[in-house]
Amino acid sequence: MMKQKPFVLDLNDEHAFQRLLDDKTQSFGMKAGRVYLNPGDSCGQHSTNDREELLVFLAGSGKAIIEASDTFEVGLGKVAYIPPRTLHNVENTGDEPLIYVYCVAPAGG
Repeated sequence: MMKQKPFVLDLNDEHAFQRLLDDKTQSFGMKAGRVYLNPGDSCGQHSTNDREELLVFLAGSGKAIIEASDTFEVGLGKVAYIPPRTLHNVENTGDEPLIYVYCVAPAGG
């Protein structure tokens, strides 16, 4: 089995996506990134497929739309869990940037 190396990464100040963890070279299947959404923007509806996802909100306010039927208020201090095979989207509904970190990992089973 390949041994992954521990590391520490600084979050940058750029107003754009920042990859934090690569599932092919830095981990055993987990991916992570920092998302920066301007007011009115969304990440776009997508599925978790066979993975589960955790969202940790660092700034701003918005909503998470899960399976087009459930809507949750999200923003600074909130954490959202998205189970496998779930369509979802995150939208910035506030006046300031909505910033969050996502962590996606293969679902155990």
